[in-house]
Amino acid sequence: MPAEQRLGRASRTVPGLLLVTQVGRSFQDEYPEVTPLLDRGRHLVISSADRPRRRSNHCWRIDVLRAGMRIVDNPTVGIARADPVVAELVADVSTASYQSDLTWLASLPTRHSLSTTFTQAMDFAADRLVALGYQVRRMPITVGAGQSTNLIADRPTTRADGERADDARDEKGLVIVCAHLDSINIAGGPGAPSPGADDNGSGSAGVLELGRLLTNRLWKNDLRLILFGGEEEGLFGSKQYVATLPQTERARVRAVLNMDMIATKNTATPTVLLEGAQVSADQINALATAAATYTGLKVETSLNPFASDHVPFINAAMPAVLTIEGGDSANGHIHSANDTLNFIDYPLATEILRMNIAALAGWLEPAAVAHRPRPAGSVVSWGPGRIDVFAVGMDSALHHKPFDGAWHDFETLGGGVLS
Repeated sequence: MPAEQRLGRASRTVPGLLLVTQVGRSFQDEYPEVTPLLDRGRHLVISSADRPRRRSNHCWRIDVLRAGMRIVDNPTVGIARADPVVAELVADVSTASYQSDLTWLASLPTRHSLSTTFTQAMDFAADRLVALGYQVRRMPITVGAGQSTNLIADRPTTRADGERADDARDEKGLVIVCAHLDSINIAGGPGAPSPGADDNGSGSAGVLELGRLLTNRLWKNDLRLILFGGEEEGLFGSKQYVATLPQTERARVRAVLNMDMIATKNTATPTVLLEGAQVSADQINALATAAATYTGLKVETSLNPFASDHVPFINAAMPAVLTIEGGDSANGHIHSANDTLNFIDYPLATEILRMNIAALAGWLEPAAVAHRPRPAGSVVSWGPGRIDVFAVGMDSALHHKPFDGAWHDFETLGGGVLS
C-alpha cells in the first residue's frame, strides 16, 4: 500500500506533535516511512502529518503530545539506610537458580498461548511452586477463539505459630508478583519457533526466583504469584483475571509488581524502566529507592502505562508497576525465533531482581519472627498439595511427614530437623 494511503496525509493541515508508545520497534517496523522527530526507544515523537490511519493496536499506541506532558523521567533518588533483613534477601538472589529456570523455559520450541508446550511450561512452573509450598490453581482464559490458562499461586499470611490468620478478624494486605509466560513469533505465526528468552522467559523465571526467596521468611501480608497466558495477543490473561477479581480482593492490593523483559542490556549503563501511573507513584518511588540502595541500576520512570500486564490493574485503580529493561526498543530479537539465550545478560537480570525483592520486602512487611523454619531434609513434590519431607533427626533415624502448610509441625520430628 502506498505511504499516502497508509498515513493520514490530510492531517498535514493540523499542526502538532504525537506521542507513540511501542513494544520493541513495533511501530517503526510497521511504518518505516515515518521518521521520528525524537526517538527514545519505547517512546517516539512524530509529526501529526505522519499520523497513521490506525490509532493503535496491542503493540503500539498514538496519543496527542500536549504541553507539559512528562513521559519519561530520570529521577535523582537518595540512598536509604540499608535494612539488614532486606540486605540478606538481596544477597540471596541466585543467578544460578534464575539461569536454570530461564534456560528450561527457553528450551521449549514455543510458549505460544495455544500450544501444548505452553501447557508444559505451566506444568513446570506449577510443580516448582507446589514444591515451595504455594497453593496453586489454574484459571482458564479465552485467547481469541482458543483456550489458555493463568497460573495463580498463593502464599497466605501465617502467624509465627504456623496457623493461618483469621481474615475476618485480622484483614491482611495482598502483594501480587506477575509476568506473562507466553511467547510469540509475529512473522512466523503460532507454529513458528518462539523461544521467548527475554520476552518473557526472563520475567517468568524472575517470578519463580522471587517466589523461592519469599518462602524463607514470614510476612504480615499475603503474597500471590501469577503467570499469565495470552499477553502477546492483547493482555487476555491479565484482563480476564482483573475482571473476575472481587472488590474485596482489589481493596487488599498493596502493590502489583509486573516483570516483562528484564534480561537484555540495551544501554551502556545497566538501566531499568519503572512504568506505572499516578495510582502507583508510591510503589515506583519504593522501587527507585531500592535500586539506589541495593543495586547499581540507573532508573528511569514513566507514568504512561502501555502494553503489559500491569495495565489492567492500573485501569482498575490498583497500584501496579512494570519493571522492564532500559532501552527495550533496541532489543530487535523479541517476537521472533531470535529471542534466544544468546542475548541474555544475567548480571542485569540479577540486579533488577535485587531491586524487586527489596521493594517486595517493604510491601509484604516482615513478621516478628523473620525466618520461616525449613526442613533440613529433601522436599519431594508429587502433585498439587502433595509434598513429603524426609529428614534425619537427632536420633539418626529417617523421619517422614506430609506437609500441610504449617512448618512448625516438623518440630515433632526431633531436634536438628529444622534449619
